[in-house]
Amino acid sequence: MNFTVGISPTLGIRGIIATYGFKTGDIVEKCPVILIPKSEWPALMNTVLKKYYYEWTSTHHAIVLGYGSRINHSYTPNAKYVFDFKNKFLVYKAIIPIQTGSEITVNYNWDPTSKTPVDSFLVDFNQHHI
Repeated sequence: MNFTVGISPTLGIRGIIATYGFKTGDIVEKCPVILIPKSEWPALMNTVLKKYYYEWTSTHHAIVLGYGSRINHSYTPNAKYVFDFKNKFLVYKAIIPIQTGSEITVNYNWDPTSKTPVDSFLVDFNQHHI
């Protein structure tokens, strides 16, 4: 593992901190997913898991397992997520070099350049202990 769970220097909450210098294109994390039929979306929205789901296909959402669920949002991310539909993984890749000690972030809008505001419930500003 080339990262650790630590405290985000910008948000003050848990995040993923690089313990390795990633190059552009390096895989940061490859996470299996649990697929949830979109018909179950109302029930999902009544749980804490609403913060951790991704749009997967026209028929399913996905809950990401592994450390990917701890990667925080940024409008200036250093990583992006890529869907591996065939193998049911969400793959996080560096889009710029990431220095050791830097927080790894993605844009929750999928497009790393998107400035569309994300729902406020997705950004957890509660203090967490590791």
